[in-house]
Order: sequence, then C-alpha cells, then structure tokens
Amino acid sequence: MLAILGLLMVVTFTFLIMTKRMHPVVALTVVPIIFALIGGFYSGLGDMMLDGLKTVAPSAALLLFAILFFGVMLDAGLFDPLIKLILRLVKGDPVKIAFGVAVLSMLVALDGDGTTTYMITVSALLPLFLRIGMNPLILGTISLLSLGIMSGMTPWGGPATRAIAALGLDAAEFFIPLIPTMVAGGLFILFTAYLLGKKERKRIGVAEIQYKEEFQISPELAASIEDGVEDIKRPKLIWVNFFLTMAVMVTLVLDIVPIPVLFLIGFVIALMINYPKVEDQRERILSHAGNALTVITLVFAAGIFTGIFSGTKMVESIANLVIYMIPDSYSSFFPLIVALTSMPFTFVLSNDAYYFGVLPILAEAGAAYGIDPVEIARASIIGQPVHLLSPLVASTLLLVSMLNKDIGDLQRYALLWTVLTALFTTLIALLTGAISIF
Repeated sequence: MLAILGLLMVVTFTFLIMTKRMHPVVALTVVPIIFALIGGFYSGLGDMMLDGLKTVAPSAALLLFAILFFGVMLDAGLFDPLIKLILRLVKGDPVKIAFGVAVLSMLVALDGDGTTTYMITVSALLPLFLRIGMNPLILGTISLLSLGIMSGMTPWGGPATRAIAALGLDAAEFFIPLIPTMVAGGLFILFTAYLLGKKERKRIGVAEIQYKEEFQISPELAASIEDGVEDIKRPKLIWVNFFLTMAVMVTLVLDIVPIPVLFLIGFVIALMINYPKVEDQRERILSHAGNALTVITLVFAAGIFTGIFSGTKMVESIANLVIYMIPDSYSSFFPLIVALTSMPFTFVLSNDAYYFGVLPILAEAGAAYGIDPVEIARASIIGQPVHLLSPLVASTLLLVSMLNKDIGDLQRYALLWTVLTALFTTLIALLTGAISIF
C-alpha cells in the first residue's frame, strides 16, 4: 500500500506541475503533506520536512551565491567577447547556433557542476537567442542533455560519484568502459542540436546580423534591461574578471573549499573589484535578488517533497515493489531493467535518495542473480538526462529561471529528447559491454 501511495503522490504532483494547475512551490509542498497524512504519518511529519530542508540547504546556499557571482560577471560584461565571437561564427544561422550551444555546454559540463554549466552557457547565449527570435527552450534542452551525459557519466560528476561511493567501487573500473557510451552520447547531442536548429531555421530563417565592433543587442532585449546598462559594464576589468572566474572554477574542481563558501567568496571579491561603491553594490545585489529568491524557494520546497518521500519509506517500498515484480526468468536482463527504471526513479528522487537509498537495494538484488555491482552502477546513471527535468533538481530550477520559463514548459519541450538520449546511450552501453544481458 505504501508503494501505491507513493506512486499516486508522484503522478499527482507531476500532473499538477506539467498542466500548470499548481505552482511548483505549492505542489512540492502541499501534495506530499496531503499524501503523508493519508498514509497516517502524523507525528513525525514535521521532522521529515525539517530533515528535507537540512538536506537541500547546502544546494540553496550554492545557488544563491552562484547566481550572485555570475550575475556580477554578466553585469560587468565578462561574456560579451564570447558572444561577439559566436556572432562572427554563426552569422544568425539557427543550426550553427544550436551546434554552438552543444559544444559550449558539453565542454563546460565536464567540470561536473550543473549550476556552472547553466550560468555560463545561458548567460553567454541567451541574448543571441532573443536577438534572432530562437526558442530559448532549445538552449535549455541542449544544455540539459549536455549536463546529463558529460557530468552524469564522469567519475567526478555528482551521479557517478554517488554510485561509486554507495557501492564501494573503483572509479577507473566504473568509468573506462563507459567512455564509448559517453562519446556516443555527445554525438547524439550534436545530432539533436542539428534537428532542433534545422526546425528553427525553417521557422525563422537565417537572420541577417550586421556585426559591428560593439555588440548590438536586440531592441526587445534592450527594452527589458534597465536604463544605463553601459554604466555597469567594466571592459577594463575583463581580464581580472576572467582570471577570477577561472580561479573559482579551478578551486571548484580541486574541491579545496565547500562550493557554497567558494561562490560566496568569489561573489564578494567580484563585487568589490567591479563595484567598489556601496550604493553600486546594493544595486547589483537587488538586481539579482528576485531571480535568486525564486530559485531558492523552489529548492526548499523540493526539500519538503524529498524529506517526506524518504522519511515515509515510500521510495524504499517502490524500489522493493519493482524488484518483486521482476520474474526470475528476466534476471539476466536486470542491468537493462535498472537502466530503464533509472529514468522514472531519478525523476522523482534526488540523486542522494536514489544512489544512497535505492541503488544498494538494486545492487543486492543483482548480486543474487550473479550480476557484478559495477554494471548496476553504470546502468543507474543512464537516466540522468531525464533526472535533470525533475523539479527536485536545484540546477534545473536555476535554468528555467534564467530562461524566464516555467518548468512545465521545459518538461513538455525536452521530455522526448531526454528519453531518446537515455535510450540511445542504453543501447550503446549494451553494444559496447558497459552493461550486459546474458
């Protein structure tokens, strides 16, 4: 009964968000509370929600200071030269622009951090999308797919790191057989970019962009930016800002200090260097406060959902139900089943809940069938592109906020492409032996 209750909760929650019948913050909070009460969880409900809030607090802090840091970098004009270079190369062709998004996002996503990937890619390319009239959801979809493949499969990325740690695996043994799958996934992202770009080229054509020395934003974009935008640019400090950003990225990869603290320090330094006057600092903080508040509110609401989902043991019951439903005759297909079920499982669960809560159960069941746990671990990361569409993913909430879209819009647009990417990488993993059926 608990598993059925959990499934009904997930279906109800997803339906309300995708049909826009309820704001994500409201759905993430109200739906799990109602279902927990239906399940009879009265006394411990408050503690479950508090545990969920504690779990997401570091992510909320990270997003807050990352938004402020990259916001200051964007205000100061750090990404303007990159935008100019892209304008020279793509010349208003939606296909080339989509390819540019894929290449840039895949390279940035190799650092393993979704927040960084979205902040850099969207900050750099959204003005170009708005200028020529391309659908910003294409930018979001390609960036999301890139993060799902490049960060999802690398041992230093969050999902793989959790899988390796949860099952006590060797990182090289886990990763090396996945390299062909990762490369093929990257090629599939480029193919997806071509299809989406070609569709946009048919819709809007190739824009005639008269490039000038100074980057010219569109009238629509200019109207949405406060007066005196040039007053906040700091072209003379571009190299200072570049090296500061590189220092933050290198420190992030080396894991010298906690990431929320890193972005806080980076933001403070960036603010002091570019806007030494207190009044200017206050204006820059206020200009990004609305975006930050929206994202952080969603993150804490997601904490309520995951806290109740895990605290009531609904997630464990669902996992056990899935294992129970697999006939013994299908045991040889267990890695494939894990790969396919990782899509819905990771959509409704945080990575921590799935990899530390569900994956050990799946690995134990696989061991009973004589399957190496490393194959179960590789299979478990296949669903990451679909996972990134979940409103429980903090970086995805940041992405839709930057695109000025609702998460339901992104889900409806990108769901097909995320599923196709996951299915394609599953096929390649089977063909290359990263996961096997016997």
